Amino acid sequence: MKILYFECNMGAAGDMLMAALLELHENPEDFLHELRHIGISGVTISAEKSVKCGITGTHIRVIVNGQEEVSHDVHNHDTHEHGHSHEHHEHDHDHDHSHDHHEHEHNHGHDHNHSHSHHHNSYEEIKHLISHLKVTESVKQNALDVYKLIAEAESLAHGVPVTQVHFHEVGQLDALADIVGVCMLIEHLSPDKIISSPINVGSGHVKCSHGILPVPAPATATILKGTPFYSDQIVKGELCTPTGAAILKHFASEFTNMPCMVVSGIGYGMGTKDFVKANAVRTFFGQSVTQKTHEDVVEFVCNLDDMTAEAIAYAQQVLFEVGALDVYTSSIGMKKGRVGTSFTCMCKPEDKEKMLSLIFKHTTTLGIREHTSKRYFLQREHINNKTKYGTVRIKKSHGYGVEKIKPEYDDITRIATENGLSIKEVLDELSTPNGNS
Repeated sequence: MKILYFECNMGAAGDMLMAALLELHENPEDFLHELRHIGISGVTISAEKSVKCGITGTHIRVIVNGQEEVSHDVHNHDTHEHGHSHEHHEHDHDHDHSHDHHEHEHNHGHDHNHSHSHHHNSYEEIKHLISHLKVTESVKQNALDVYKLIAEAESLAHGVPVTQVHFHEVGQLDALADIVGVCMLIEHLSPDKIISSPINVGSGHVKCSHGILPVPAPATATILKGTPFYSDQIVKGELCTPTGAAILKHFASEFTNMPCMVVSGIGYGMGTKDFVKANAVRTFFGQSVTQKTHEDVVEFVCNLDDMTAEAIAYAQQVLFEVGALDVYTSSIGMKKGRVGTSFTCMCKPEDKEKMLSLIFKHTTTLGIREHTSKRYFLQREHINNKTKYGTVRIKKSHGYGVEKIKPEYDDITRIATENGLSIKEVLDELSTPNGNS
């Protein structure tokens, strides 16, 4: 199973999520070229390298008609009260408007006034914009679902109908690029499951046109209802934006610790501000690993005294081919001094009926005994090891404080046959430094 895991120890914002996912893409430049041509007019999107606490990652920059969404931090004894900069697109600005209420998303530190006017998009206009983008229907639907979460949260926060929620042009087109970009990248990666860590929302307060608000801001808190989030009280400022919260709420099926997985890609999406902790969202992409260490098994046992060794061997082969976990025999003494064979088949509980039928079919027994046991086992993986004799498959197993390594028997016998060597000679040679290529 392909798993995409978001580590949100420093919150989440739309551009940070997109940047982290972009680092997982096979060809980031090709993706950015595609994103730039989906039909968001007046928007310039670029990716640049960014270093936080010695870690190099990617920062996404979005320019809307020559303007960039920039935060104005609220300071408290020279402590930043804001976690990110332009990635906080959903925030309401202190513009001079003729209407009485601001049905925009929160400013979280945008306390500057513009003397010029800006256009504001309604929720219906945003839906119209998305419907005309040059993206797949799946991407459109996911983007709409994310925006619905934001609009409903803003509606509750400001006490206005969803139809009256408006978004500032610069911040909203910025958010549109991030949301659609994330939806496109997730479609490209095509994970089977998406998991997020619990989200650090930051702490303290933020200043917006409505006044001083607590962190998390009302819209963010509404979106995150029902999902695990926390404040570590270390970073003063808003770390999780409504866009970041809505993206994770929509896509993540779980909010928990990172599962055991074989990681094939790691991405770092950087925020703008610098803190004592690396201001980044980290993504992990890879295959899940089953961590079962035991399971219930069924053992079928019967006694045989009228079958040849060849016929018993054939019965074993048939059972192995259909999924038996193990099939083995042992010599026993039977009544009237007859020498017989105890025949045992071990299988999964769900394979019981199939195995019973085949044992009756391919042996001469008239009765079978059943035992249910618990089987403990080590985790296993196979590695292809290149040697001067070709590829040798290595079986590795570990667990319970034990690690075992063993070459595949069939590969060893093949090398022995092809080179006129004994099995011991092959094993001895492969164990030397020159045995591997």
